[in-house]
Formats: sequence, C-alpha cells, structure tokens
Amino acid sequence: MFNEKEKLKILADAIKIRTENDNEAKLAKYFQELLKKYGIESKLVHYNPQRASLVCDLDGSKGSGKMLVVSGHLDVVTAGDESEWTYPPFGGEIHDGKMYGRGTTDMKAGLCALIIAMIELKEEGANFKGKIRLAATVGEEVGMYGSKQLVEEGYIDGADGFLIAEPSSSNRIINAHKGSLQYEIIATGKPAHSSMPEIGIDSIQLMVDYINETNKRFAKAFNEAENKQLGKTLNVNTVIDGGTQINSVAGKTILKANARCVPEVNNDKVVEIIEEVISDLNSKNQGKLELNILQNNPNAVSEKDNDLVKAILNSLDKKIPVEALAGATDASNFGRISDKYDLAIFGPGEASVAHIIDEFVEVDDYLKFIDVYKNTIKNYLV
Repeated sequence: MFNEKEKLKILADAIKIRTENDNEAKLAKYFQELLKKYGIESKLVHYNPQRASLVCDLDGSKGSGKMLVVSGHLDVVTAGDESEWTYPPFGGEIHDGKMYGRGTTDMKAGLCALIIAMIELKEEGANFKGKIRLAATVGEEVGMYGSKQLVEEGYIDGADGFLIAEPSSSNRIINAHKGSLQYEIIATGKPAHSSMPEIGIDSIQLMVDYINETNKRFAKAFNEAENKQLGKTLNVNTVIDGGTQINSVAGKTILKANARCVPEVNNDKVVEIIEEVISDLNSKNQGKLELNILQNNPNAVSEKDNDLVKAILNSLDKKIPVEALAGATDASNFGRISDKYDLAIFGPGEASVAHIIDEFVEVDDYLKFIDVYKNTIKNYLV
C-alpha cells in the first residue's frame, strides 16, 4: 500500500525528530497522526509533559483470539559530538543503500516497520484473529520507564506474545535475555587527617571488605547454577569514587555495579546476597554500608520454539538460529505480567552499529522487515 519512497520518508521523518533520552512525545504525536490518517485511533501515555508512550489496537476481522504486543522504543542515545559524523545524525540521509542517523538501527527502523505493517494489515482487511497492540515506549535506553509505566497501568494485561523490534538482523531471532540489576553501594566512614587514621573510619577499607566478601559469595552462587541457554549470572563493579584528597581518611566511598542475571540466580537472589554481606559487615565494623538499587529489570525467557518464533520462521525463506541476548530490552518489564509468554526480539539492523558514530540501517533490510512483520502477525494470530 505504501510505496518505497513513502516508507523511507516515514523513517527519515522519525530520525529527524530528536529524541535523545527525552522529547519522545513529539515523535509519538507524529505516529499518532500517521495512524489516524488510516483510521487507527491511538492514545498518548505521558510519563511527563515531554515524554509520552503511544498505545493503539488493531482488532482482527476473524473474531477473538490471542493478543500480540508489538513494541519498539521512541528514544535514542545521544549523538555525541555531531562534528564527528560523516552525515548529519538527525538527517535521515541515504548513501550507498544505507540510511544514516542516530536511532536508525536502535531502533526507529524497527518501530517504523511495525507501524507500517500494522497500517497495511488494516488496509488489507485485518485478516487475522485476535488483536495487535502497539506499545511504543519512552525511556528504554535509560531506565525502561515507558514499559514499566505501561505494565503498571494495565496496558499490557492479557498479552500472549511480545514482538520487540530491537535490531537482531535478519539472521537470528532472540527468545530470551538476562536480567539487569544496576545498583550502588555507599560506604560511610569518618574523615580524619591521614597522620591520625585511628580517629577516623576509612570508607575505602569498608568498601574493599565489601568487594572481597561479595566476590566470594557471588562466585559460589553463580558457579552452582547455570542456565542452559543464558549461561551464568555475572556481576561487574563498574564505577568507584571515594575520598576527597590525598592526606585525608576517606569519609565516603560509592561503588556502582551491574549484575546480569539468569533465572537460576535472579535479581532477587543477587540483592539477597548483597544485603547479607552488608548486614554481616555492619555488625562487626564501625562505619556503615548501604545498598541503593538504581534499576531492576528481570530476565525475560521464553521457549526457543514458542509460537511467535515459529510464526517468524514460517515467514522467512531461510532457516535462522534462535539465540539468547546478553543485553536487556523492554521485555524485562512486559514479562512481569505472566510466567509464560511468547517472546521474539527480531528487527532490522545490526546491534553492532547501535550507539556508534555514523549509525545506519540497510534500506533493503528495513523494507524487507515490513513484509516479514505482516506475515508473522498473520501466522501468529490464527
């Protein structure tokens, strides 16, 4: 129904609307007007005045059935120093078969492809059972705010499957990913002159004790349980900041860390280990250790041969592997609604070019995914 030029213009328009960790409401309104033009009403779900997710439904003409949530995020990461880009990061320019711009791969190409597929299915008579629900979210890159809000406000209730258009390339389908727990540990001591450390409390030493003890307990827990597809839980201490000057005992030290968790040693178990260590150390030491959880996104796991994966495979002209993802997506929040659901993370673009200078998506890849999405939806909603 849309010609190639129109499909490319929709993506270029989306790239030109700057949504660097903010301003998603403007892009959501653009998609709202596009959907309305073809008789699909939608709703803006505001996170704040400048940030809004977009939700809409398309009911099939063949009666009741499953509900498939199709989803992508509206935000992008910062473009950084724009002078380092070969082509304007918010220009949506096409060169040598590639469209360049921040968010082309991650993940406006996937989101545009889903929306175009939805409109075309509507124009073709919506020949499927059940319901498609579009969930275009805010704040996925930092915080996963939109998906969390949609779950809490009931917009995801009743979903049977989630098709998330994150870049996977057309050469693999992702059915599972680890959880992500981001947290900080705050060690509070007592500052003193370094020539008289006995009258102070060294927060750096408190933190060293914490790191050594958690490393031992993490190693034991992580090595005792491994997920067949996702592997082991891991924890990485990523930022540490303590002390104010070279001749003073450090009064405060902050450690930031990120755990990537499998179901066997999940986010809750990691938090339990941390809290046990803090309790033990606080009971025997002066000073104080505290845990502050910054972001808590559980794992998302479905069967490798779930119905949605099968629907995708039946839409392709080749066999491709089904794999797990090391990173996290909005499926972390969507999956909170049920213990069992169909999940497929499958979208245009290569994850390796996401967030880089000169991010791009292959034009042919973007265009092909529109038809793949249409066929996948029809194969799933039968």
